[in-house]
Amino acid sequence: PVGAVGIVTAGLIPSLVLKLKTELDEIQELILDTLSNCLHVEASEALAADAIPILKEKLTHSSVAIISKAAWVLLAAGTHAEGKTAICEEVTPVLVSLLEDADPEVQASATGALMFATIKPQGRFSALHAGAIPHLLKLVAEETSRARLNAIKTLTMLAELPQGRQTLLDHIDTFQQCLNDPREAVQRAAETAISVIKWKP
Repeated sequence: PVGAVGIVTAGLIPSLVLKLKTELDEIQELILDTLSNCLHVEASEALAADAIPILKEKLTHSSVAIISKAAWVLLAAGTHAEGKTAICEEVTPVLVSLLEDADPEVQASATGALMFATIKPQGRFSALHAGAIPHLLKLVAEETSRARLNAIKTLTMLAELPQGRQTLLDHIDTFQQCLNDPREAVQRAAETAISVIKWKP
């Protein structure tokens, strides 16, 4: 954390973002790791340096490691209010497409970033229209999925939209199976999801 604060304080974030366009893949991986740590501290400099469009481009890279790390950076950006807005507007459909990726790391990163994006209403609408629900349900149903917890939380957000709630009412069983998950956090998230889905105005 101290190193990340030092990098932010030294004003190096814009330079790191720009280098994502030109460096070799292995250097890009190091830059993405660095940005992920730094964006947990401060996101505004990276956003001002147009990091979101560059990261969006990295989500379609040929390297699985770069895709996964770019999604982690987006997840870090999504912990800040301005980052959530930028992700909602620009990246949500790409994140939804990554839910189908064969790599568990990519799935977990994309689901985490999507979870933060759907905190905002426009992120929920964007995810819903991008067809996120079936992909997220698939991740919830997989007991070994690293993305299971974030998928449940994201679906809970989508259940706050009438259309999302209506769709998810047919899949209560999927969430009930999660009540037997060995992880207490998954059990609690499933309970919350069920209550939100069953809520009647």
